[in-house]
Amino acid sequence: MSQLPDLVIANGTVVNNFGRQAAHVVVDGGKVTSLLDASEPIPLADRTIDAAGMLVIPGGVDGHCHVAQVTGRFRTLDDYNISSTAALWGGTTTIIDFGIPRDAQETPLDAALNKKRLAAGSRCDVALHGSVISWDETVPWQLEQLAAEGIRSVKMYTTNRGSTMADNDTILKVMREMARLDGLTYIHAEHDAIISDCTEEHAADGLIGIEHLHRTRPELAEEISVKETLAMAEYTGAPVYFVHQSTPGAVDLVSEARSRGMEAYSETCPHYLTLDDTVYGSTFPEWYACCPPMRSAETVAALKDRLVAGAIHTVSSDHSCYDLSQKRERTDDIRFMPHGLPGVETRMPVTFTALVTEAGGSVEDFVEVFSGGPARINALPLKGAIVEGFDADLVIFDPAAQRTVDGGALHMGTDFSPFEGKTLNGWPAVVVSAGRVVLDGDGFHDPGPVGRFVARNGFTEHRDALSAPISASV
Repeated sequence: MSQLPDLVIANGTVVNNFGRQAAHVVVDGGKVTSLLDASEPIPLADRTIDAAGMLVIPGGVDGHCHVAQVTGRFRTLDDYNISSTAALWGGTTTIIDFGIPRDAQETPLDAALNKKRLAAGSRCDVALHGSVISWDETVPWQLEQLAAEGIRSVKMYTTNRGSTMADNDTILKVMREMARLDGLTYIHAEHDAIISDCTEEHAADGLIGIEHLHRTRPELAEEISVKETLAMAEYTGAPVYFVHQSTPGAVDLVSEARSRGMEAYSETCPHYLTLDDTVYGSTFPEWYACCPPMRSAETVAALKDRLVAGAIHTVSSDHSCYDLSQKRERTDDIRFMPHGLPGVETRMPVTFTALVTEAGGSVEDFVEVFSGGPARINALPLKGAIVEGFDADLVIFDPAAQRTVDGGALHMGTDFSPFEGKTLNGWPAVVVSAGRVVLDGDGFHDPGPVGRFVARNGFTEHRDALSAPISASV
């Protein structure tokens, strides 16, 4: 048996969110065992990959993916095999999915444990968020059981009445429990009463097709919901994370709360940084059915400014893998369409293009929102940095690589991409997941269902345990 390490990635520029260095990365047993200065001789290994002239970055962490999602009578066309494979093609080595109850009979605990069982088919590592829709006396016990399983966050929706919406009483009580259990509360923030009224007004006027989606969900609805939810988080002392923020106003509310010492975080998605509401006047407006909708060009520009300034903490895909046949069943009425976009595979190049190529951000900034920030905020142990002892989730990244998106050639189990025809910079050349080379110049090497379920730490436990000198970054 060989006594050599499994892999050396030689001569690359290793970029973490806290800095960069020219180094050889030594990998053995699925871990980074050492980083050697590039001036030193390249150590022998079972396999050596020369990364000269390339960047080596931590594998991506996508904190917001919906795998095998059921919305009403629609089910996304993917499973863990498909979505994890697409994630690896896109340089993401860890995804976080949601266990959302499908109906009133499925409990939060059952929904999450069912997803955990399904995740055994994943090609990359998987963590989970729970979800609560309604409160009853069993919820505290269920949240304790989820925490014991390593599921340390819970998502709640402030909209979608009659399906996934949680009322304010439920949100406040769950926040109090999550603070007790050292967890993190995820919030989809849109004010339901405003959206419902606005949608019904448009329906009464016959303006309810997909081309009118952006007018039925105004920016005000998002920002009022963020403001109200922040008040409940402050009252309960619960850390709170807002998914898919689409307006600078929503981000600014979180920034102001953080200035007062609150643990509050902003996530956005690649489509909110690059697409504006003119897409609803395009030939194929159904490609852009998501909630919140795309915003005005002015709002997109201001949101990107917040990203460059560091006010947005993560960029996640909000991956939902419906196809065009499902999208086109009810383009006449957005109330009956499945909303959500495929994006786990394109998150890397879209984010890099928006943040670095177009807005002048640094590669370190990109690594923060793509990997380091999601790993740290979601309390994922040994993820989000290329550091000795951490998981060997690595991407040899070519910032100069330029490709034009062809939705049909992607691997997400659907037949379109909202970024169809867009030329994007920054693609993975090699992807290493848990020490295995899964993508290189010879193509994709399916590792089989080897993805591990990642049990997460407590929120403050993880934050406080981070050791110098990377305590502010990992």
